Amino acid sequence: MITLTDTAARKVKQLLEAEGATDLALRVAVRPGGCSGFSYEMFFDGDIAADDEKAAFSAADGEVHVVVDPASAQLLVGATLDYKDGLDQSGFAITNPNATRTCGCGQSFS
Repeated sequence: MITLTDTAARKVKQLLEAEGATDLALRVAVRPGGCSGFSYEMFFDGDIAADDEKAAFSAADGEVHVVVDPASAQLLVGATLDYKDGLDQSGFAITNPNATRTCGCGQSFS
């Protein structure tokens, strides 16, 4: 299962609040495709399956929930989702120890 840094959890909570959808969870998935074989997908989801892996992370004044389908969970063991907001880098980034190769855009891996 993927973990969220404190910064990522706060940003997810902020985005959910901005959407007025604090009851949704962040779904992180791995899909076939991209220039390296697999690509990451993240979106807010209220449709949680019984076999989804679920985790909660503390975020300022509450928590955020993350769900991952079983197939994606196998590829995300030990992975970390972080959020950076700087001059040279901005946005969410996944560090995945299971990736043997990544592409230049950082959105796909094998």
